Amino acid sequence: MSLAERNDMNKTTDKSDYLLLFRGNTWEQSLPPEELKKVVTDWYAWYQRLAAEGKCLGGLPLLDKGKLISGKQGRTVADGPFAESKETIAGYFHLRVANEAEAIQIAQQCPGLAYDGCMVEVRPVGEQNVARVGGLEHLEGIAKSVTIGT
Repeated sequence: MSLAERNDMNKTTDKSDYLLLFRGNTWEQSLPPEELKKVVTDWYAWYQRLAAEGKCLGGLPLLDKGKLISGKQGRTVADGPFAESKETIAGYFHLRVANEAEAIQIAQQCPGLAYDGCMVEVRPVGEQNVARVGGLEHLEGIAKSVTIGT
């Protein structure tokens, strides 16, 4: 499917994309094993329900390790993000819903919100850059002509 077809598909649904960013990665450390198991089970059921309803396009936990890249041409590489922080992004869901209000309503159902230290950030996903999409479509056309010609 080309970028233009994906763009058209998004436009015909009259829905918007949002990310739920799950912040904080220390709140679950103090939970007893049975309570942690219940939270994880509830979280998975929540995800499965949203996916079955067509509202969640995907989502994954993020590991507590990685690198921070900065500076000109990415020359500075440092360990990060910091493993234990209220600001650490511990995972995400990618939603496609009617509007921000629906995304917020879904975020409010997060099983982790029952515990201090868990926070859900709702962020709209921006539109594609039209000039960039046009350039990519041009490159797709070149790639197809080269592939077909071989």
